[in-house]
Amino acid sequence: MFLAWRDMLFARTRFLLMGLVLALMSILIVIISGLTAGLVNDGVSGLKAMDADVIAFEEGTQTDSASTRSVVDLSAAGDLAAAEGVEETTPMGLTIVNARNQDATPVDLTLVGVEPDSFIAPAGLPAMSPGRVDGQPTPTPHEVVLSGTLQDDGLSVGDTVILDRLETELTVVGFTDDQRTFGHVDLAYVPLDIWQEVHAGARAGEAAAPYAYDQASVVVARAPEADVEKLSAAAGLDARPLEESFGSSPGYSAETMTLSMIEWFLYIITALVTGAFFLVWTIQRAGDIAVMRAMGATRAFLLRDSLGQAVVILALSIAVGVALAVGLGLWLESTPMPYVTEAGSVLAGAALLFIAGLVGALIAVFRVTRTDPLTALGENR
Repeated sequence: MFLAWRDMLFARTRFLLMGLVLALMSILIVIISGLTAGLVNDGVSGLKAMDADVIAFEEGTQTDSASTRSVVDLSAAGDLAAAEGVEETTPMGLTIVNARNQDATPVDLTLVGVEPDSFIAPAGLPAMSPGRVDGQPTPTPHEVVLSGTLQDDGLSVGDTVILDRLETELTVVGFTDDQRTFGHVDLAYVPLDIWQEVHAGARAGEAAAPYAYDQASVVVARAPEADVEKLSAAAGLDARPLEESFGSSPGYSAETMTLSMIEWFLYIITALVTGAFFLVWTIQRAGDIAVMRAMGATRAFLLRDSLGQAVVILALSIAVGVALAVGLGLWLESTPMPYVTEAGSVLAGAALLFIAGLVGALIAVFRVTRTDPLTALGENR
């Protein structure tokens, strides 16, 4: 790489500018990957936190916002539990509500109805009372466990959360250890029968219609080895793997697809910019290449020299850009912006950026292998 190091030393300004462009692209890639991870976490962290493998929706439910549109009968949990490969099932209700605390401060919540003794329920929920009488509201205590992030908004144990329009009061009895959100709204866990009354629109102190106490939004299952198509057929539901069910969160698919498209455009732009730079640079140094070819340098030697130059520039520029972006990302995590620094995403983005740049450089410097020393030195002039 004698010629490559010599070029980088004597034309350092050009290479520094090229390195600056690549470093800025690296920063963009890392920041966008952090925003993507942050939006995913802010949109479906409540689903990700569940120790589950499959979520079954009402058959025919629209994919977007399926979790809040779906309505299943509680008996579906038993049908799904009887299917091959299913270890355990439980119903779950999901409803996005507007609320306020005792000081009239607005609080947006995704109300999650769970059976308190189920594998998806947080600790601290009161047991569901078996003594409900038809025509009377449930005697189950109106207590709620909130997402841990709501503590930062000033809520604490013992506070009262009042649901708008229904005036149903819920007493805060605990918080989760981590962030739990759905559709960018914090989760609030309540016993399933409390959720059923809220979902049916029953006002405080009123009972819901009898059929409401037999309904939930989805059925959640532990089934690590099960075939979701067979589960769907066995239970008459639309069973989906947990990660696929993330698309049921409002806006999830649109957000992730948009940011992913931006990332791929950046990879393409990196390849084009890197390729254009090395193409122009190869044309400018055609005389030096011709002299080396005339002195006996092989095409393989010149190709290794040129690609080595590209590897050095890409590696150094991307390393600097990633380091700066990670530092910036750690600061962004302390702001309200939904941003998460994930080592896997950062390394994957840096690797793809390096490969895209190297492919662009390879296409550009391939002309080195076809350099005719006599033509390059001006024999035809």
